[in-house]
Amino acid sequence: MSFLSFLLGEKKKTASVAKERLQIILAHERSGRNAAEPDYLPALQRDLVAVISKYIQINPDDIKVQLERQDNLEVLEVKIELPDPK
Repeated sequence: MSFLSFLLGEKKKTASVAKERLQIILAHERSGRNAAEPDYLPALQRDLVAVISKYIQINPDDIKVQLERQDNLEVLEVKIELPDPK
């Protein structure tokens, strides 16, 4: 079956694709510039809104993405406020 999957192409799970993209973005930013706020954060926030909106209705303003740098440590913080279940 794995050979057949190789020939036909295996569809990856959305979460694993998103994780790979995020790792690539972070690796690129670490090796590239030393800007105070990377230019990919607004696009990342829009992508998160689009993905989460597939599953629940959410206000785009309820998702906050920010990157904090302290010495050699970078922390990507994502805050998502989910609506109350009714």
